[in-house]
Amino acid sequence: MRIALIGQQDFGKAVLEAFLARGDTVGGVFCAPEKEGVKPDALRLAAAERGLPVHQFPSLKSREAADTLRALEVDLGVMAYVLQFAPQSFVGIPRHGTIQYHPSLLPRYRGPSSINWPIAKGDTQTGLTIFRPTDGLDEGPVILQKTCAIGPDDTLGEVYFGRLFPMGVAAMLEAADLVAAGRHGETVQDESMASYEGWFSAKAARLNWDAHADQIYNLIRAANPAPGAWTTLDGRKLQLFDSRKHPVRTLAAVKGVPGEVVEIGEDSIRVTAQGGQIEVFRLKPEGGGKMPAAAFAREGGLRLGQILGT
Repeated sequence: MRIALIGQQDFGKAVLEAFLARGDTVGGVFCAPEKEGVKPDALRLAAAERGLPVHQFPSLKSREAADTLRALEVDLGVMAYVLQFAPQSFVGIPRHGTIQYHPSLLPRYRGPSSINWPIAKGDTQTGLTIFRPTDGLDEGPVILQKTCAIGPDDTLGEVYFGRLFPMGVAAMLEAADLVAAGRHGETVQDESMASYEGWFSAKAARLNWDAHADQIYNLIRAANPAPGAWTTLDGRKLQLFDSRKHPVRTLAAVKGVPGEVVEIGEDSIRVTAQGGQIEVFRLKPEGGGKMPAAAFAREGGLRLGQILGT
């Protein structure tokens, strides 16, 4: 089939390569304009290397964007990680309309950080949805869904790069074939099951050591590798990455107070929280790079008895 790809970054690039690898024709690629000084868009670079027309409109609502898509005469529009708003006057132009990827089981977790929030809440399952884009954010009818587990120790990086990313590329191909053949269904989303969450920002990733160890651990997992869960040490930001949770089952096993560094080992440090301890293997001090937590302590960055969050 002949498609137009609308997207950006590594996921957009992977979807582009998947369609080309199986022999489909890409009539054109639409990417958001890049800001000065930021890393070049991986999708734009991949399209340019293959000699494909690349269009970077400040807004997909413009008449120029619609006229450009119309002139491509494509069978299907494919939206792969799109942050620009695409109106119905744009997505309805291809002969079979447009399909879009979203990394959650819609209608749950609509919004831009739909992978972080399920992990932060301790969910054990997530998935992806291919749907028809409408003017409502992530609200269009569902074409297909795929589920995957969230393990008790899985991080954001493991869930996305290990599962939702490759599953999403394959699902885009599957959905495109169904739509092009007229063999797809479209299921209206159940609004009674819907939820919307905004960006999982650095502010949302700040740790509260008076919270339960389960909540702290889930937040660290949900922010690893980005934006990085963080606390403070002597007023300076300290980000925590690779970690492990250790429940405390008796009063006698409790050491220290919430936020206190109670153990410095060969490979890690341990911090007390309500209901357990958080063992930290890798961290990033303000102004520095990621490093082993035990090495940070040995180099004088941390000592027993210090209270994080101060």
